[in-house]
Amino acid sequence: MSEARIEQLKSFIEADPTDTFTRFALALEYLKHDRNEEALEIFTKILRNEPGYTGVYYHLGKLYEKLGKQDEAVRIYSEGIVICRQLNELHTLQELQQALDEALDSDY
Repeated sequence: MSEARIEQLKSFIEADPTDTFTRFALALEYLKHDRNEEALEIFTKILRNEPGYTGVYYHLGKLYEKLGKQDEAVRIYSEGIVICRQLNELHTLQELQQALDEALDSDY
């Protein structure tokens, strides 16, 4: 079922290559299946092209933590916090601040 979901999302992207929401959904689907490199590629492209797409910071930071890249996770959370403050996205800001605090408290 989920491989079908991946193919469906890919076809949506093919139909509209500018659809960031669908790209984000595809990256999340990849995460569910431990296809971390594919998710990483999509997340980093989203941030490069649309730094105001705030939902990606949390998931990318968590992925970096999962991959053992703590410094990258801290950097991404911190960048996301700055963007969320600028955009006044308080809920995402709160999630990122908590993730940053936890990342900083964990053993490197």
